[in-house]
Amino acid sequence: MAKSDYNSKKEKILKLQSLKLKAKRIDVMAGGLVVVLNAGFAQQNDIFTGYRIRVKHNSSQIIAIVDLTNDMVKPGEIGLFHEIAQELGIKKEANVEIYLTRRPESIEHIKEKIEGIPLKEKQISAIVTDIMANRLSEAELSAFMTASYIRGMSDDEVVGLTDAIVESGEHFKISKTPVLDKHCIGGVAGNRTTMLIAPIVAAAGCYIPKTSSRAITSASGTADTMEVLCDVTLPIKEMQKQVSKIGACIVWGGAINLAAADDKLIKIRNPLSLDPKGVLLSSILAKKKSVGAKYCVIDIPIGRGAKLTDIKEARALASDFINIGRRLGIKIESIITNGEDPIGNGIGPALECVDVLKVLEGNGPRDLTEKSCILAGKLLELCNKAKVGTGATAAHKLLQNGKALAKFRQIVEWQGGDAKKLSSKNISLGKYKYSVKAQKGGRISHVDNKMLSRVARAAGAPLDKGAGVYLYCEKGDMIGKGSPFLDIYSNSENKLSVAIKVLEGYGPIETEKVLLDTLR
Repeated sequence: MAKSDYNSKKEKILKLQSLKLKAKRIDVMAGGLVVVLNAGFAQQNDIFTGYRIRVKHNSSQIIAIVDLTNDMVKPGEIGLFHEIAQELGIKKEANVEIYLTRRPESIEHIKEKIEGIPLKEKQISAIVTDIMANRLSEAELSAFMTASYIRGMSDDEVVGLTDAIVESGEHFKISKTPVLDKHCIGGVAGNRTTMLIAPIVAAAGCYIPKTSSRAITSASGTADTMEVLCDVTLPIKEMQKQVSKIGACIVWGGAINLAAADDKLIKIRNPLSLDPKGVLLSSILAKKKSVGAKYCVIDIPIGRGAKLTDIKEARALASDFINIGRRLGIKIESIITNGEDPIGNGIGPALECVDVLKVLEGNGPRDLTEKSCILAGKLLELCNKAKVGTGATAAHKLLQNGKALAKFRQIVEWQGGDAKKLSSKNISLGKYKYSVKAQKGGRISHVDNKMLSRVARAAGAPLDKGAGVYLYCEKGDMIGKGSPFLDIYSNSENKLSVAIKVLEGYGPIETEKVLLDTLR
């Protein structure tokens, strides 16, 4: 039977096909639910690459996608990669039974999206359901992501995808109000505002169940930085208890089952380097809705070196967040901020942690203090805890009177940290250090976010918590020849050497060029 006959004759095949095979474990992570059959054996039984089969072992069963090989498995065998063997509970030799099954209906919906036909809520829900059940191949998921990028997504589709992602996981629920949240689209080194916003708004009587990410391409994510002080892998029930009691938590979102489908979508987006705006909106807002947030601030940094450089594009994205949020029952304020250079002095988990603690202690970096108070202030204004125009001042007061620090101590203690030793002076940095000084004087014109993150990662961040870069200057500062530029920290001499080479190759700090041109 030819492959083209599969759809027209699938009902007949489904009734006829049932085979008992010997399972062969293949101790490799396939990245999806894939099984391997001998090519000759499969052809004899009218099974082809890409077919779906139901694999059954005792009371466990799973749907997988078929791949074929000439020599990896013998006729009568089925190769089970790590994911499927684990799902079926097969540790040694075993027999399984397979049945051919229908292609998921959601594939037809993906085709419609490719053709430019807007999808309805039920169709999007079907796609997400099949994603969660691992019924779609990577090629099919990539097709959906590419179609969403090229064709775009309507507001209805974004809302439908957001709701479907929310329903794919657990829901965070507490009886307290108001529940707040914040998000930054990223791209700025340092920028650990979350670790300040959470204790500030909790000290004001609000509730913020903050789930944060780990670094992907940056030197540190909020979860990486918070992990310097305490555990960030709390189960959802502990989160609910903590937020109900003290008003806030700061945990790693990857450790809990909120908006579960988003993790699967991210795995497809990253290798393709595609970030369809509709999927981005759904990804972010699904997490906000899943924690029950009714008020949210979105930080959209723009500028040279940031993810966005165009003000029109930033304003359009800001409006989309507000409009989609309204339809989801979340009151959102989008704030476009300066993302041209790092926020704070530290880049790397421990160094960023020092910045945060210094702000809470009253002597932290000015830009990190100001930005955190502006964002926290907007949240307080949104939920009527502060009058319009007074939120930043209210946030400043909570820093100055020590209430934000006291709340942060509570958060750290609840998450298993030592609140008694909580001090910027007690944070351990990398034992190897390399200092860079200015070779000439001038005014700083640009500090490159991406390049400094690369230097910090080369030094070992974020896995090496003490590794990273400490900046002594920012855009607009006047410096003299021989003035300190930056320090690089690492716990590995080899990695420090690599970081120095990365730094020398790119030069992430620029001074103004006085002479621009000469005409005669």
